[in-house]
Amino acid sequence: MEGTIVLYPMIGMGHLVSTMELGNLILRHYHNRFSVTVLIGEGPQDPPDATAFLHHISETTHSITFLHLPSLPTNPASPNGTLTQIIRLHNPNVRQALQTISETSIVRAFVIDMFTTPALTVASELGIPTYYFLTGGAVLLSFFLYLPIIHNQTTKSFKEIPTTHFQFPGLPSMPASYLPEEVQDREHQFYLDVLDIGLNLRRSKGILTNTFECLESTLIKAITDGLCVPDAPTPPVYCIGPLIASPKNRSGEGDEAVHHCLSWLDAQPSESVVFLCFGSGGVFSAKQVREIAIGLERSGQRFLWVVRQPVSEDNNKHLAWEHKDPDLETLLPQGFLDRNKERGLVVKSWAPQVEVLNHESVGGFVTHCGWNSVLEAVCAGVPMVAWPLYAEQRMNKAFLVEEMKFAMPMEESEDGLVSAAEVEKRVTALMESKEGSVLRERSRKMKQEATAVWSECGSSLIAFRKLAESWVIQ
Repeated sequence: MEGTIVLYPMIGMGHLVSTMELGNLILRHYHNRFSVTVLIGEGPQDPPDATAFLHHISETTHSITFLHLPSLPTNPASPNGTLTQIIRLHNPNVRQALQTISETSIVRAFVIDMFTTPALTVASELGIPTYYFLTGGAVLLSFFLYLPIIHNQTTKSFKEIPTTHFQFPGLPSMPASYLPEEVQDREHQFYLDVLDIGLNLRRSKGILTNTFECLESTLIKAITDGLCVPDAPTPPVYCIGPLIASPKNRSGEGDEAVHHCLSWLDAQPSESVVFLCFGSGGVFSAKQVREIAIGLERSGQRFLWVVRQPVSEDNNKHLAWEHKDPDLETLLPQGFLDRNKERGLVVKSWAPQVEVLNHESVGGFVTHCGWNSVLEAVCAGVPMVAWPLYAEQRMNKAFLVEEMKFAMPMEESEDGLVSAAEVEKRVTALMESKEGSVLRERSRKMKQEATAVWSECGSSLIAFRKLAESWVIQ
């Protein structure tokens, strides 16, 4: 055994799933060379689904060591704080954990999440090589690396100049309103945290990204050519995706829902069903849910739709981590379920997305453009309607529609509402139009490319081998 790789993810579903797949990837290829330890630093606001997933995965994945950092003391005057502040409070625990591991093994690499950036200082002081693992794609990496350049080009917050276009290297020109809502206010602590991530990425030994070269080739070239960091060397970038959820890593709580969804799909014609699902945090207002229902019914398309209970009537509020099962009879138009029972299935809160996307009956996907969902659709060869809700998803949408050409856009009105007519139009176009057929064929070809990247001469396998060698040759 040549040493230990220590992974330190943020406690969020999109981050945990990809990190667990990275750990499994390391052990699958290099179990005789490296052991894998995952540091878990829980906070007071961790999403319940992520906590449940973490509990399940730590109970069932015996090849990976999970090291839970001591709980943080709660300050009654300030029980929460920002995510970065919470991560920073864990730094003494991280130091102790790394020192303890180092007593019995060489820590060959400390792989941090973008949101566990405060731990970079600890590893640097201990002389441990630190790498970043970006669970998003090259779109997100370009954003982080180039944000310090944009920061110096303007003194205004993005929310003050929503229609001003910015050009990130390798990306289509896009208005400031497409940038993550969380960084729209220049004076907000989160903006400063993200700016700090962009600067600290340059200090790392390398950057791992959950993508593959032919999926984002022009963007990856712009990054590796140094266009995003024109004033300093860009660290090595290792495109080691796609790393997507393994169904076996799902907890058993959803087994009944899995059976129900898949048995219903079994009875549908090939590529006839459009699947609507909006990630672990995506929610809509009750008015928006009704518009979706009306649009789906008018489209006449077969559909499998995951519905969550609204938490706000603001059409622009789309993120919630705690979910209660919706009352479908109250939430949906009167008689909707009965009228559409022969061609539609509505499920509450959750569906087995990987299995659904890979089912023969599914021919289209209406998605929030979260990167894990994008990769899962790409690997299944399913074309998309891009309906971004939060984080960097509007940037992902622009790249999906304009550069990758795997999706058509869902357009919203000025108040944030997507009309029933727009839903009907896009769903119908995806499933029946010539444009939809072109997207479907292009998606099928990329599915083949996604499989090939892990063949003997595939780009992701080559990148992963280079990464593993860098862990030994320091």
